[in-house]
Amino acid sequence: MKIESCTKNDFNEILRDISDFWGSDRTLHLHQPFLIYEFGNTAFVIRDKGMVIAYLFGFFSQTENLAYIHLIGVREKYQRMGLGKLLYDNFIEIAKSNNIQKIKAITKPFNTKSISFHTKKIGMTMIGEPNKDGINVIKNYSGINSDRVVFLKNT
Repeated sequence: MKIESCTKNDFNEILRDISDFWGSDRTLHLHQPFLIYEFGNTAFVIRDKGMVIAYLFGFFSQTENLAYIHLIGVREKYQRMGLGKLLYDNFIEIAKSNNIQKIKAITKPFNTKSISFHTKKIGMTMIGEPNKDGINVIKNYSGINSDRVVFLKNT
C-alpha cells in the first residue's frame, strides 16, 4: 500500500468518518486543520480504492531534536494489518533524513490499546514513574491532574 501526503479532502473525510477510525468521536477535538496546513510535510494517509483507511499526523519539535506523533488512526476494519506500523516506519525514516534523533508520542493512562501498540509494535519506551495501576506516567503532563503516558524511541 502506498503512503501519500494528506490533502484537505482527505482531512475532511477523516473528520466525517472519525468514528470508523476511533470507535467514537472522542478524538475529534484533536484533529485540527493546522496539522495539514502548517505540518503537511509530516501528515500522511494510506488509501484503499480512493478511501482513506489510515493516517498519521506528526511534526518536528521546535524546542528539541525530536519528532512528535500527534495522531495515528486506522479504520477499524483495516486494523491489525500493519498499517499503523507502516505509517510509523515512514515517519521515522523522514525524521532520520532530517537528522532527528528521537520520536515521541503520548496517550492517556487508560488507553491500553495505544500503550500496547506503541510498546509492542513500535518498540517505544514509556518514561516517567508508575501510577497506582503500575503504568509509567508523567504527572500533570497535560495540566493539573492530567497525567499522560509519554513514549520515546531513538531513531
